Amino acid sequence: MSFASFSWPWALLALLIIPLLFAVRWWARRRRRRAAVRVTSIALVRAALPGRTRWTRRIPAALFVAGLALLAVGAARPQASVPVPRTSATILLALDTSLSMCSTDVDPNRITTAKKAAAEFIESQRGGPRIGLVAFAGAAGLLVPPTDDTDALIKALDGLTMGRGTAIGQAVLTSIDAIAEVDPSVAPTGATPAGGSGEGYAGAAIVVLTDGANTQGVDPQTAAQEAALRRVRVFPIGFGTTNPAPMVCDNSQYDGRGFGGGGFGGRGRFDGGRNVRTIDEPALKQIARTTGGSYHRAENARQLQSALAALPGSFTVVQQRVDTAAAFAATGGVLVATALALSLWWNRPRPSPR
Repeated sequence: MSFASFSWPWALLALLIIPLLFAVRWWARRRRRRAAVRVTSIALVRAALPGRTRWTRRIPAALFVAGLALLAVGAARPQASVPVPRTSATILLALDTSLSMCSTDVDPNRITTAKKAAAEFIESQRGGPRIGLVAFAGAAGLLVPPTDDTDALIKALDGLTMGRGTAIGQAVLTSIDAIAEVDPSVAPTGATPAGGSGEGYAGAAIVVLTDGANTQGVDPQTAAQEAALRRVRVFPIGFGTTNPAPMVCDNSQYDGRGFGGGGFGGRGRFDGGRNVRTIDEPALKQIARTTGGSYHRAENARQLQSALAALPGSFTVVQQRVDTAAAFAATGGVLVATALALSLWWNRPRPSPR
C-alpha cells in the first residue's frame, strides 16, 4: 500500500499548531524559571515531585502531539493506493500468424507451440477475466470477441492459418476496438478518448505474441499511443530464437490471403526455406513503455508458458484509491484520549504522608 494523494491538502496547515504548542511550552517554562522559589533542601524538592522518571513525564505530551498530527493528516483526507483484484478484466490475445511462425527453431514449429501455450493460458483463466482472440499477419482480424467461453476460444486457436506480412500496429488497434465493444470506458480507435484525470489503467489489457517486426500497416508506436490515451496496457511477448531454421507448416495451416480462416486444407506441408527474421525487441519494448505494460522474451515452449502464466497478475490486479481518513482520525483520537488520561492519572491528588 502506498499513499497517493490528499483530497483536502489545505487541512495539513493544521500541523502548524504543533510548533506553536512547543513555542508556548518554551515561553511558559521560561516564565516559570523567573518565578522560581529558592529552597535550601533538595530533599524537599524531590519529595514534592511525583514519583516518575524524567522520560515518563514526557509520555502524555508525546502522545498528545502525535495524536494532533494524525488528526490533522486525517482532516486532509489521505487516499492510499492499494492492489485490488479485478474480476471483470478483459484480455485481448493478439497472435502473430505470419509465415515466419512456421520456423522450426522451436519444435515442432513456432505456431504450434504458440497455439498450445495460448490454449493452456486460456484454460488457466477459466471462470476469470473475459478473453478475446485476434490473429494478425498482413492484416489483423478479430476471431473471437471478449468472452468467457473457453471452448470457443480454443476452437478458434485450432483453426488458425498462416499468411504473409506482420501488422503488429494494426493488431493493437483491432484489439482496442474489440475492448471498446464490451467496455464503455474505452473509446474505439475512430473516436476521441474522453477527457479526465487519467489515473490508473483501464480494466483491459492486450497481449501481443509475435516473432518478428512490423512490415506493413500502421506504425506500432502510433498504435501504442492510441492505447496509452485509453489507458490500455500492452504486454508484448517476443517469441523464437535467432537461429536460422527451415519454415515448415502443414498445408492446412497456410493461408495466402493474409490472416486466419480458410487455408488450403490439404495434406502435406508448406516449406518456406529458412527464416532469418529476428524480433524487433526495441520496438516491442517501446510499446510496453508507452502503454505502461511490460515486455517478455521467450525462446522455447517453457519460457512462453511462463511468460503467459505471469501476465494475469499484472493486469487483473489494479491499484485502487481508498480513503484512509477514518483510520487516521480514529488513531489520532485514541492517542489524544490516552495522553489526557495518563496526564490526569499521574497528576491526581495523592494523600499526604503521615
